[in-house]
Formats: sequence, C-alpha cells, structure tokens
Amino acid sequence: MKVKEIDHICIAVRNVDQAREVYEGTLGLEPACEYVAQEESIRVIRYYVGSVAVEIMEPTNSTCEVARFLENRGEGLFLMSYRVDNVEEALEELHLAGRKTIDRTPRCLMGNRYAFIDPPGALHGVLTEILDGEFINPTAGEEPII
Repeated sequence: MKVKEIDHICIAVRNVDQAREVYEGTLGLEPACEYVAQEESIRVIRYYVGSVAVEIMEPTNSTCEVARFLENRGEGLFLMSYRVDNVEEALEELHLAGRKTIDRTPRCLMGNRYAFIDPPGALHGVLTEILDGEFINPTAGEEPII
C-alpha cells in the first residue's frame, strides 16, 4: 500500500460550537463546511490548512465511537486519514501481508470510500483510516453521500 498524502485530521471535542471559537477566532481558520454524518453519529466542522482538512467533531449520541473516545481519553486527536489510489486494493494488500484491519470492505461517506485499517493501539493510539474519492461539500449544492 502506498500512501499519497494526508487527507484529513479529526479532533474529537465535546462541543463544536465552543471549539470553533478557537479554530476561527484564535487560529483565523475559515470553515469550509459543516455537516452531520448520521451513520457515524457525528457533527463536523471542516477547515483546510493548505490541502489538509482539519475536522472538529462532536458525537450526536452517547454510544458512537467519538463519544466512547471522549469518555475514555478526553478531547484530542481522534483520527488520521491517508489518501490512497484504491481503498479495496489497499485493504487486500494489507490482508495479504497479515495486517489487522477494522474494516474488511470500504465504507462510504461524503463521496469517499474509506476503511479503518488498524486498531488504535497498533498505530500508537491514533485511529487510522485510508480513503479514495473526492470529498463532496454538502454546503456547495452537491449531493452528499451519507
């Protein structure tokens, strides 16, 4: 598997409205979009720093993965997402090499196919995702895939 670039970084927060004050007021970032991903039970504000997206996310229920992360570890770095040419081929390559993956097949969200590839402990406590496709901005009049 060859990683092409960092696509996005996710920061888990308890309240995105409070966090946005820091990202926008202190860091001067402009939000690219806001959305709710029902399947992942998260509310997200997406910013760009150069070509890398930074997403701050809060859980929309108490049982989702982000809520469990906040309960166990508090706010902070939740996920690193790396772009690959083809998620299915990358997963197959990882499986053939004997690597553990959380997902056996890709999921879909916002125009991307993605998969969680290693349990967080294997990659130093950071949930790691691979993806392909192009992000569909739900506020740009495009039809999001949620």
